[in-house]
Amino acid sequence: MSKKLQIVKQRLFNILFWSVVSAAFIGPGTVTTVTKAGAYYRYDLMWTVIFSIFAALLLQEASARITIYSGMNLGQAISKYFEGKKSRTIVLILVVGAIILGSAAYETGNIIGSVEGLHFVFPKVPKSYFVLGIGFFAFLAFSLRSVRLIAQFMGAFVILMGIAFFSTAFFVKPDISAMLKGIFVPTIPNVSGAGLLVLGIIGTTVVPYDIFLGSGIIDKSQTIKDARFGLSVAIILGGIITMAIMTVGSAITEGWSQKAINNMEFSFDLIKNILYLNSFIGDLAVYIFGFGMFAAGFTSAITAPLASAITARSVFGYNNKKWAPKSLYYYLVTGGILLTGMTFGLLQVKPIPAIIAAQAFNGLILPFISIFLIIVINDPKVMKDKVNSWLLNVLMIFVVWLTTVIGLLNLTKALSQMLKLELPDPDRVFLILSIISGLISVYVFSYIIKIRKQGKELILKNITQGELD
Repeated sequence: MSKKLQIVKQRLFNILFWSVVSAAFIGPGTVTTVTKAGAYYRYDLMWTVIFSIFAALLLQEASARITIYSGMNLGQAISKYFEGKKSRTIVLILVVGAIILGSAAYETGNIIGSVEGLHFVFPKVPKSYFVLGIGFFAFLAFSLRSVRLIAQFMGAFVILMGIAFFSTAFFVKPDISAMLKGIFVPTIPNVSGAGLLVLGIIGTTVVPYDIFLGSGIIDKSQTIKDARFGLSVAIILGGIITMAIMTVGSAITEGWSQKAINNMEFSFDLIKNILYLNSFIGDLAVYIFGFGMFAAGFTSAITAPLASAITARSVFGYNNKKWAPKSLYYYLVTGGILLTGMTFGLLQVKPIPAIIAAQAFNGLILPFISIFLIIVINDPKVMKDKVNSWLLNVLMIFVVWLTTVIGLLNLTKALSQMLKLELPDPDRVFLILSIISGLISVYVFSYIIKIRKQGKELILKNITQGELD
C-alpha cells in the first residue's frame, strides 16, 4: 500500500471514528426541533444550524485539546483542578450526577424517537416490540470489545442516517435560493416563540455529555491536527444532515397560509401525512425518513449511556478495575440509563413532550459544563504552556453566555408551567435573562484571568525553587 493511500485510509477511519460525536447530537431532539423550525419558519432559521455547529466544534475541540496536551480526559482534568480543595467531592458528584441525569433524560427521548421512526415503516407492529429490540441491540453494542469499535460502528450508522435524510430532503424538492438566503442572511421572524426555537436548535446541537464523550474516547497518542480534522469533518457533516432535516420540515407547510401554520398541532403523524402528500415518491419518503429517525434515536441511545459511564470512570476511578470497561460499575451506569429509557418507552409516553422535556433538562446542564471546560483549559497546572488563547477565550465566553441564556430560559419556562404562571412578553424575558447571563460570563472571564496568573506564579516559584535546590 502506497504512503498516500495509507494516509487517505487513516483519515477516513479518523472521520468515521469522530462521527460518534455527530451520532450523539443528532437524536430525536434534533430531528423534532429542526423539523418544527422548518415547518413554522421554513428556511429562516437555517443560519442557526451553522452557528450551532460552530459552537459544538469550539467546545469539542477544547475538550480534545485538554486530553491530548494534558494526557487526561475532561473528567480527570476537572478532578485534577479541584485536587486538595474542600469543594472537590461536591463538584465531582455534581458533574457526574448532571451528566448521568441528563443522559437518562435524553435516553427516554432517544428510545421513544427511535420507536416512532420504526413505526413509520412498520405501523402494524406493537411499539413495545421495538422498545425491547432497540434495548437488546444497544446492549449488544456495549459488549463490543473496545470503545473505538463502538465509535466506528456509530460512524457507519451516521452515514446511513445522512443518506436517509439527504434522500428525503431531495424528494421534497427544496427551494435552493430560499435555503441559501436562510444560511447567509441571519433573521429571527418577528413572531412570538421564534427566538425560543433558535435557542432550542442550539441547545439540541451542543450536547453536554457529548463533550465528555469526545474527550473520553480519544486516543491520547493522536495529534491535535488529526483530532481537529476528524472533528471538523464529522461535526460539519452533522450540521449538513441537520440542514437536510430542516429542509424536510419546510416541506410540511409548503403552500399553507400563516393562519393555518399558527393553528397547526405539530406531531409525528403530521410529518408522516405531509411527507406522503408532498413528496413525489409518496410512501417511500415516509419509510426513508422513518429509517433516519430510527437511526438518529438508536445511535444516541448508545452514546448517552456510554458517555455517562466514561464520565463516571474518569472522575471516580480511571485506574480502578471496578470502573474498567465491561466491569460491574461500568455496566451499572450504562444499563441503568438504558433501562430508564426503555421503561418510559414501554409506558408509551407521548413522544414530542418527552423529547422537548429532555432538551430542557439538558439545557440547564450545558452552561454548568461549559464553565468547567473553560476553567480547566485555562489552568496552567493542567495545560502547562498550552492554555487557551485569548481569542478562543472570548469565543468560548460567548458560548457560555448563550448556553446560560438557554439554561435560564428553560428553567423559567419549567417553573412557570409548574406554578401555572403566565410569562410576560418573551422578548422582555429574553432581555432580562441575557443581562443575568452576561454578568455570570463576566465573572467567569475575570476568574480565568485570576487562575492563569496564579498558575504562572506557581510555575515560576517551582522553577526558582528547583534552581536553588
